[in-house]
Amino acid sequence: MSNPRADRVRALAHLATASGRARAGAFLAEGPQAVREALAAPAPHRVRTVVATAAALQRHPELGPGAHRAGAELLQCTDEVLAVLSGTRTPQGVVAVCDAVRTGLDEVLAGPGGRPPALVALLARVQDPGNAGTVVRVADAAGAGAVLLTGGSVDVHNPKVVRSTAGSLFHLDVVQGVELADAVERLRAAGVAVLATDGVPGRGSADLDDLLDEAEGGAGPLAGPTAWLFGNEASGLDPAERELADLAVRVPLHGRAESLNLATAAAVCLYASARAHRRGRRPGGAPRGVVDPAGAVSHTGAVEHRTSPSRASTGSPSSAAAVAHD
Repeated sequence: MSNPRADRVRALAHLATASGRARAGAFLAEGPQAVREALAAPAPHRVRTVVATAAALQRHPELGPGAHRAGAELLQCTDEVLAVLSGTRTPQGVVAVCDAVRTGLDEVLAGPGGRPPALVALLARVQDPGNAGTVVRVADAAGAGAVLLTGGSVDVHNPKVVRSTAGSLFHLDVVQGVELADAVERLRAAGVAVLATDGVPGRGSADLDDLLDEAEGGAGPLAGPTAWLFGNEASGLDPAERELADLAVRVPLHGRAESLNLATAAAVCLYASARAHRRGRRPGGAPRGVVDPAGAVSHTGAVEHRTSPSRASTGSPSSAAAVAHD
């Protein structure tokens, strides 16, 4: 492919737009890391086409055989064509056309062996592509099984989101367009406690450090399956959204920073749950926080009561709360 104005190049470039993705049922993954992960991902993920410059194929010789094994078309292109397909000022030389997989909440809750994931990130009206993509990446790194996004959130197949996930988009279930109240209700019914991040001191939120201390003894919400609810970058969670959760939690700020951004707060919270789950593993067994097929939590660490954030136990009133507002 050498003509950047060719019809096929234009059609591929149109996948950077929401309308183009909707029409084709596909999206672009850019860069060797994302393309490698896409090619290695199991069904239902599928790569249709890999487009790469000669230099990129030379630098990353595994991409050609990877495309062949995945049954993907491999096209060599010029730098000019790649520049049209890339969403960055410094293209990395390779893009992949991937099927836009639409996973449903039912599939997530069914999980392997009929068990829902022990760790979930739930994003309410998160609109910044970099934030959404980074949360997907962090969730993957922390061992979460799924990321759920409510209606009004950014499209996870937006090129900036895909780029920010660094390939993690192909590692875990990502569900778009969930209705928040319904998702919370269904997670709770499956034995997953829903914890809302809350950035307003003195509003009855629990301190994350205190919850980690509880989890050391195998108790408290962090010791069991958890879904962390994160709000919009600018406004956070509104009162109605907070009320849906079992507990509101604040990240203590020990320095002079006013707050943490969304992605950073998500990393702190998700890793807190991951740490609690790892400490709760039985020798030779699954994490104690895994939900059994009947929906019961397999240890006493789950939230047994459904206390609204406004009535939740308080931590130190002098602790500032770290929540994303940028």
